[in-house]
Amino acid sequence: MIKDDIALKIAEYLLQIKAIKLQPAKPFTWASGWKSPIYCDNRVALSYPKIRTYIRQELVKAIEVKYGKPDAIVAVATGAIAQGALVAEALGLPFAYVRPVPKEHGMGNQIEGELKSGQSVVVIEDLVSTGKSSLQVVEVLHKMDCEVKGMVSIFNYSFKTSADSFKKAKCPLVSLCNYEALLQQAVETNYITDKDLETLNAWRDNPEAWGK
Repeated sequence: MIKDDIALKIAEYLLQIKAIKLQPAKPFTWASGWKSPIYCDNRVALSYPKIRTYIRQELVKAIEVKYGKPDAIVAVATGAIAQGALVAEALGLPFAYVRPVPKEHGMGNQIEGELKSGQSVVVIEDLVSTGKSSLQVVEVLHKMDCEVKGMVSIFNYSFKTSADSFKKAKCPLVSLCNYEALLQQAVETNYITDKDLETLNAWRDNPEAWGK
């Protein structure tokens, strides 16, 4: 379990650098077609050394506390590749990343980097929404007989469907920051109004139907 002060600090950073944007009155459209009052792109943090380092340090701590030291670190392409490589470097471990689908040219790789059957791995993810794409990576790793100790993400939208999917897949998930901490930080800093908060909570309760 991540401490509340860490989750709030990361929420503060992500809002500060606009890695997370909250626009209840002018919603975004996700690739899935969902309308959303929130947009998250944690790659923005890579441009800010202080924030990038803080996130990397907390990812490392979360891995050490929850999972111990695995044989390798694996990132979900493409958003988590950079942070995954930084974490692997900090831990002195091999690094690889997994594509959503195999390449259609060259060697046709889906896994980039060297992994061996039987190795234990921890997966790094930048954000978890429904969990579908994250858990597809876990399935790929299982097929090559890797032991997936679990996953660590920077941010988690805290959807019930995601929690259910990770539980069903028997994949532990630790998230440095989540939707609850984000809204708490946004309210405390007057980033959003009480009316905005109602809208943001309504979206999280039923994101697929929201805005239709």
